[in-house]
Amino acid sequence: MAGQHMANSIERRSGVSLWRQIADRILQAIAAGDFPENAALPPEVALAERYGVNRHTVRSAIAALVQEGVLRAEQGRGTFVLSRKRLSYPIGARTRFSTGLQGQTTERHILLLASCVEPASQRVAEGLGLAKGSNVIRLETRGQADGLPVSRAAGWFDAKRFDGIDKAMAQTGSITASLARFGIDDYLRQSTVLSARHADATDLADLDLQPGAIVLVTVSVNVTPDGQPIQFSESRFPAERVELKLSAL
Repeated sequence: MAGQHMANSIERRSGVSLWRQIADRILQAIAAGDFPENAALPPEVALAERYGVNRHTVRSAIAALVQEGVLRAEQGRGTFVLSRKRLSYPIGARTRFSTGLQGQTTERHILLLASCVEPASQRVAEGLGLAKGSNVIRLETRGQADGLPVSRAAGWFDAKRFDGIDKAMAQTGSITASLARFGIDDYLRQSTVLSARHADATDLADLDLQPGAIVLVTVSVNVTPDGQPIQFSESRFPAERVELKLSAL
């Protein structure tokens, strides 16, 4: 009955390849404790029956998870689940990249990938309290921890108030330190909207993911302690490496 339920959950016309869907099911089973860490994965024939697909599809899924570092294949012994704890990234009143991962990683930094001045879209303008079409500075960044990409973000700032924040970010590698150069010593998370989707081509490249991987998406607004909007951002986190932990805002 359980195997039939698993098979029925596969979407053959979803646009997502079958092997990726099976890889995602295996990831879910690992997270649920069905396939314990450091233990052998069930044989291909058993997985094929469990998910209602052929062994070739299962083999492709396993190969992808080996490449992603979730599984380890040993010649003559089988495939084993690696011990791999995801990073816990807190979303709260004072969300900060570096301090949020403190104690979980030894090295972390944010790299500025690109920046530009552009007219604010409707949602960016609303988030920053500006008129639509006002000039804003967009910063494209990637967060890394212990050599692995763990976030990809776009942040928008009022171009008049924060002229030069792109240069500050390039020098400091920190949004907090960059804002401090503009006299903002503290800021708060006013709102966060969470969602999840399959990674697009940019996510795959910048986060070093395989096709079909899931990213967690946060759309947020940061404000000064007196409530002035200073940053609108959209961030993507690879679900296989990061979990988002919500606390009261």
